[in-house]
Amino acid sequence: MNLATNTRAWSRDLAMGVRFAFGGGRDSWIRTLFTGVGVGLGVALLLVTAALPSALTARTDRGDARGPVSTRRLDGPGPDTLLIASANQEYRGKEIDGVLIKAEGPHAPHPPGLTKIPGPGQLAVSPALADLLESGEGALLRERLGGEITEVIGDAGLVGPGELVFYLGEDRLQLLPGDEPAAAERANAFGDDIEPDELDPVLALMLVLTFVALLMPVVVFVAAAIRFGGDRRDRRLAALRLVGADGRMVRRIAAGEALAGSLIGLGLGTAFFLIARRLVGSVTLNRRSVFPADLDPSWWLAALVVLAVPAASVAVALFTLRGVIIEPLGVVRSAGPVRRRIWWRLLLPVGGIALLAPVGGVDDRFTFDRARVCTGVVLLLVGVTALLPWLLERLVGVLSGGPVSWQLAVRRLQVSSGSAARLVNGIAVAVAGAIALQMLFAGTESSYTADTGQDPGRASLAVSGHGWKEAGAAEALGKELAGVRGVAKATALTHYDAAGEIPAENRLVQFTVGTCEALREVARLETCRDGDVFVLNEPTPQGYGRYTDTARPGEQLLVGAVMGYADQSPPVRWTVPADARTAASRVDPMGDLRTGVLATPSAAPQLAGNDPYGTVFVQLDPAVPDAIDLARNAVFRADPTASAGTLVATRRDSQYGSIRSGLSVGAVLVLVLIGLSLLVAQLEQLRERRKLLSALVAFGTPRRTLALSVLWQTALPVTVAMALAGAVGLALGSVLLGMTGMPGRFAWGPVLGLAGAGAGMVVLVTLLSLPPLLRMMRPDGLRTE
Repeated sequence: MNLATNTRAWSRDLAMGVRFAFGGGRDSWIRTLFTGVGVGLGVALLLVTAALPSALTARTDRGDARGPVSTRRLDGPGPDTLLIASANQEYRGKEIDGVLIKAEGPHAPHPPGLTKIPGPGQLAVSPALADLLESGEGALLRERLGGEITEVIGDAGLVGPGELVFYLGEDRLQLLPGDEPAAAERANAFGDDIEPDELDPVLALMLVLTFVALLMPVVVFVAAAIRFGGDRRDRRLAALRLVGADGRMVRRIAAGEALAGSLIGLGLGTAFFLIARRLVGSVTLNRRSVFPADLDPSWWLAALVVLAVPAASVAVALFTLRGVIIEPLGVVRSAGPVRRRIWWRLLLPVGGIALLAPVGGVDDRFTFDRARVCTGVVLLLVGVTALLPWLLERLVGVLSGGPVSWQLAVRRLQVSSGSAARLVNGIAVAVAGAIALQMLFAGTESSYTADTGQDPGRASLAVSGHGWKEAGAAEALGKELAGVRGVAKATALTHYDAAGEIPAENRLVQFTVGTCEALREVARLETCRDGDVFVLNEPTPQGYGRYTDTARPGEQLLVGAVMGYADQSPPVRWTVPADARTAASRVDPMGDLRTGVLATPSAAPQLAGNDPYGTVFVQLDPAVPDAIDLARNAVFRADPTASAGTLVATRRDSQYGSIRSGLSVGAVLVLVLIGLSLLVAQLEQLRERRKLLSALVAFGTPRRTLALSVLWQTALPVTVAMALAGAVGLALGSVLLGMTGMPGRFAWGPVLGLAGAGAGMVVLVTLLSLPPLLRMMRPDGLRTE
């Protein structure tokens, strides 16, 4: 047969299969619809995955577009300059990006998403923040920001629709030449490209594995959905043999039917994707949201999905018929099935481990081979789908006895264990990948979770401010905070630079002013009264590494602006009292260990305008609701540029946290896909067995027994799948931890959570399939034509 004849035969038979799928009666188009829904769910998730790169790129571009382009610090104000300062806030666990802004000239640029720069006291907010401020939950936040809302930020100024952002006009912003450190910066444009931090090899490995582990179950589900209704299709193909079709022809017709289901699936999947894209703007997960327009798959990724799904459907249809002999009088597969062989099934996971094992040693000096790692992981996960049918067949083959419902379920599984395995293959792959990733995250968490040294038991908030020029500004804020409801204690300290000479290039001393109570937060003082001065021992500085020396009693110091800025108030010459006592440093609530000189207010020189840096440690009363937000409100009213940071004992790396959050979001989507696909497959199997169910009811089988048999038919394969997934996941997780050089650590919590999700899914699918099951168990279901 030449190529042209072969092509015509394929085209004719594929077209005939498509016609049978849609015009072969009620059973045919219902089966095609089930296949289309199953494939469509997978296609929708594949399209979402294909759209993620464009969505992330769009978020990054908009984030860069609103970054201010700073001019040189010594430049003065001009007609096209503005002052901008960060005023990020936290409110009831929500992070809010805040910016204080002041136009210095008539041509100052406005940030993206705004039509003008807010004037003093005017507020521009994102739509999500506007909704929060208008709600009852936002009462304290309205009190904090206070300004009149004059504009809502457009999409161009936001990275996502759920982002909480505000711009507040603030005429108190100022920037003096040489003002270092400064709260504000001068800019004349927006659109500063910020180079993203590169992922280290371990985080890159996590990111690659997360995508592989989440996509593999989707591929498995699509392949399983293509095979819906296989038994009934084979019986119909036997009828075609009776009227003269040969073996090759019926296989091509079967491929045409599968192609029809995949084409329906592409259409439904595209519709599901478009619906999901319209709804995605109203969903915020872990403080991240996406604009619907950003979920736009690259044309080549979308084309890959469109071409791969139909091609895979034809390949799967032909592959499933490789061991089936379709004769005019029936399907040989209905006789005793050939026992599955194990040897080739073991080659897949063994090959995967062989590819991964030599990769070991991922560190800062080593870049792992992504293709090799992906191939190894894929082989291991595909090995789950190959081993599960063999394992389930062996298990149900030795089961016997028990209640009638159990026997019905076991007998059904003995007859068609392959179909049952296909239904839960996706669950097994998803759980195996999730267990491996959870082991990897648990084993590496310590490397990405740092001990901050902070002590939340001594202070809940640390308020800091630059450029508090007025003498006693920190102390005044401390007194104001101490009077706020919910604040148990507020301790204020003011810090200055000091040196023996100007400029202080080689020797810089820290000079700290505060009451005796405040000084006890940073030093161990046996006795103290106003007028005392203390010289700290000279420990290894922590957190104040630029201070290289301490002082000695009787030494003369210059205190204030000692870094050589001629336009600031000159430093004050001051002599350390000869009777100054030596004291030992104490780690403060922020985990810093000071050196230098401590002075009580009456002993300190007058240092107004000499670039102080203040800190106020705030202890809260846990019995007062919203105490932390009441304190933040007071800080914002006093100085919007001040930073009010929450003290925490540990802090997690942001990139690590983002990848782990992405895994959680992806796992939720895959879990939803698993449930929906399992339900579709269950309904399709019940539809094929409706006459058998009607016959059992007609012979007096209780409906409760049949309902329980459906539960066992789903629960038993899921249990076997979870056990196999646990073993493969542990093996993969151990190999991955070996690659990173981290000690193995089994995370029981996530694994038990996954097992519980699997069990809950079985119960939920069974409950949802009960209504159609009860309808199918009527005796009139035996009626036929």
